[in-house]
Amino acid sequence: MSADSPWVSAADASRLLRVSRTTLYAYVSRGFIRSQATPGPSRTRHYSREDVERMRRRTEERRDPGKAAARALQWGVPVLESSITLVDGARVYYRGFDAVELARDRSVAAVASLIWLGRFDEAFPRPDRSGAAPAESLPFVPRAQALLAAAAVRDHRAFDLRPPAVALTGWRILHLLTAAATRSKRTEGTIDQDLGRAWRVAPRGHDVLRRVLILCADHELNVSSFTARCVASAGSHPYAVAIAGLAALEGTRHGGSSARVESMLDAIRRARPVRAALAARLRRGEAIDGFGHPLYRSGDPRASALLDLLRGEYARSAELLFVLEVAEAAAAATGEQPNLDFALAAVARVLRLPAGSALTLFAIGRTIGWIGHAIEQYGTGQLIRPRAKYVGVVPADRQA
Repeated sequence: MSADSPWVSAADASRLLRVSRTTLYAYVSRGFIRSQATPGPSRTRHYSREDVERMRRRTEERRDPGKAAARALQWGVPVLESSITLVDGARVYYRGFDAVELARDRSVAAVASLIWLGRFDEAFPRPDRSGAAPAESLPFVPRAQALLAAAAVRDHRAFDLRPPAVALTGWRILHLLTAAATRSKRTEGTIDQDLGRAWRVAPRGHDVLRRVLILCADHELNVSSFTARCVASAGSHPYAVAIAGLAALEGTRHGGSSARVESMLDAIRRARPVRAALAARLRRGEAIDGFGHPLYRSGDPRASALLDLLRGEYARSAELLFVLEVAEAAAAATGEQPNLDFALAAVARVLRLPAGSALTLFAIGRTIGWIGHAIEQYGTGQLIRPRAKYVGVVPADRQA
């Protein structure tokens, strides 16, 4: 089986874990390792490479607890249980539903209802954007944070942390962020429609914006979602959760990397030809931003879905041809496929959205996930408080 495959054979799984087939099957029956039947007449099964690697690391860490402390907050070692999002190495699922499939025909409200309350049919009320659009001269993130902080002071329901109440607060937060993005208190339709009208996007582009928001909604315990859970674990209200999530998302190693992709595309567009411009970046030691993702060996499915959508809706767009040329040349140069940051920047260019819109869309969409994680964390009643492994100067009274 290919090393890129998210599945391994029973023989390989047993070898990696250093256990017998009987023990491997016991792990599967106890829910520790996922398996699936092999297509065709054979009755053999394949086993999740991700789950096998997780079990292998846990075994190593039991032998050396110091490794567990060092790895606990790094890639690949889950530290919190969540039933919201599954990333299986090839696809993304929200509560068991394929996110790409949801983005095809579900509304933002339906997906928010699924993530927050586990069902599609929550009927959210008409949003209240009173007090919207302060600090007009600020960029989106600080403008949104100021707006949320002001709204929290006036919302006496903010500290009702029961799931249905948090969902209603989350719905209001989504519309306040939309107000911050559009600089308008008016709401005439869905979130994607209001964004499209404010940004003067043709009606067919509204569906693209809807799909973007849904595909950005959650991605397991990324840094902004983990930050949101930490804030929720302290008992803070959902407005504070969203404010903290925005602070983390804006960082250049997270959602803020979309700004680097936008800058890179602008520079390549001016330089041309594309392959020569990319080669020059590599010679200067500059990164090719927007490619590769540690969780996906064969490419980010969210990016693939959005680029395929653009191909179908904007086949004659000169900007689409340009970003696809960049994607092809970068993949040839680096061996990596486009990730969500590249796809968001591509959407912004093809739809001719205002500068910074890639991050704005990411933030509004990901807020759905932050509220979902907050609901889960409130339900545990637990404070997230990791311990630190001290590596500094040894106090004199503790020296040998």
